[in-house]
Amino acid sequence: MKLLIKNGSLVCADGDESRAGGGGPMASGGGPGAAGGNAGDSAGRDAGQAAAHGGSGYAGDGGAGGIRKADILIEDGRIVAIGPNLDAAGEGGRAGRQAGAAGAMDAIGAAGIAGAMGATGAASAARTAGASDAADVIDAEGMFVLPGLIDAHCHLRDPGFEYKEDIETGTAAAAAGGFTGIACMPNTSPVADSEQTIRYIVGKAAARGHVSVYPIGAITKGLNGQELSEMGELKLAGAVAVSDDGRPVASASLMQKALMYAKMFDLPVISHCECLELSDGGDMNEGYVSMVLGLRGIPSTAESVQVAREVLLSEYTGAPVHIAHVSTAQSISVIRDAKRRGVRVTCETCPHYFSLTDEACLGYDTSAKVSPPLATRADVEAVREALRDGTIDIIATDHAPHSVDEKRVEFSRAANGLIGFETAFGLAYTNLVMTGALTLPQLARKMSLNPARLLKIDGGGRVAVGGRADLTIVDTRTAYAVAPERFLSKSRNTPFAGFELRGAVAHTIVGGRPVARHGELTGL
Repeated sequence: MKLLIKNGSLVCADGDESRAGGGGPMASGGGPGAAGGNAGDSAGRDAGQAAAHGGSGYAGDGGAGGIRKADILIEDGRIVAIGPNLDAAGEGGRAGRQAGAAGAMDAIGAAGIAGAMGATGAASAARTAGASDAADVIDAEGMFVLPGLIDAHCHLRDPGFEYKEDIETGTAAAAAGGFTGIACMPNTSPVADSEQTIRYIVGKAAARGHVSVYPIGAITKGLNGQELSEMGELKLAGAVAVSDDGRPVASASLMQKALMYAKMFDLPVISHCECLELSDGGDMNEGYVSMVLGLRGIPSTAESVQVAREVLLSEYTGAPVHIAHVSTAQSISVIRDAKRRGVRVTCETCPHYFSLTDEACLGYDTSAKVSPPLATRADVEAVREALRDGTIDIIATDHAPHSVDEKRVEFSRAANGLIGFETAFGLAYTNLVMTGALTLPQLARKMSLNPARLLKIDGGGRVAVGGRADLTIVDTRTAYAVAPERFLSKSRNTPFAGFELRGAVAHTIVGGRPVARHGELTGL
């Protein structure tokens, strides 16, 4: 199968993202790209943001640089040419042919391909003429073409909780949201703590999935925090990391052993940071809103105390640790200081932590009940600043589907979690790129390249000749309203219904195959 993406503009932004205290585990080499090419109004806005924010705060992250018109030709799941004015035979662009010969298009990196922001509608597909060189064509005029988004943290609920979600519906929702790869957490039934369960997930994803699925195994057997799982067997079966997400590893001694054990197998350890003595069965963030609602509060220290512990254990053992769903200013301060000291710590946040405060819980709205809980405006601003200065490496969804019966109950009895696949990019673009906190290349880095680096996904987060053709095409020109009734997920637990966003996903391409278009599966 051949696929030709026309009328895009390449944006090179795979440079070093310098932090307040120097580089970090997610940083890479490479210098700033050179600005150029044809950019329309929206592309020009992103270029201005790059100059304003990247120029002073990012030494060589690419900023606005490297923008130029180019097409992408895909054949048999691989990118075979990148250059201007390509046809189905790969002819037309000297730059594309030279790049193919030299293999030099790695420089495109996480920023992906930015389309010149034109004046008309969504992408259209057509067939080119010619019997031997026929290709499907996607006209990306006016759209951005990014390396395929990768979600480093989600819950597919399969096996065991298929009434909430399963691998088929979860990957369909992910495709609709622009994700070409997702890493699913092990809190299933049975827990993904054995070779058999990991192989089940891998096998079902291969047979029924719409995007690539990367299982995360359990740190401890049964998620009980008492005995380490057989991490070597989990990796051989297909696990890309280990975590007890949904609950913390309460024992510091066991967590230290887990870090050292996982290091032997080069498996990332993803920590759900929650001090249970401090959270103490609370319902939401401790503060004014919890007092008004009469709900049990959870202090922000419930997260930051555990973050500090993981940082110290990582520093002591020399083993890397990744902190999941960071949500508070105090946690960010701990991580920022640790990175300055050279500790091998990385972290992620989620769109709800830079889009909502605990005021979303007013009216006892259980769709806004999450773990860790939504925090204050000061915490939201701290998360945005940490994304801007590189302290936070990754944006993940923490997609956590639940049934209506598990959410339409009293607030204190409602399950924690919200669905995130089909709102993540729009929330990130609207609240980070449009506000100037990030440029689009920097956002792509946090939603594609850095997750690929964490999970060691070969070639992930890059658009390169010879590389796998995982691409996400987005249209940022017009606003749209979040409509949960159109979601492909089985669940509807989102607090974002009716929110007006920009950054609609137009096409999701996995291994050279279009799998979703404008929020619907293509059926190809």
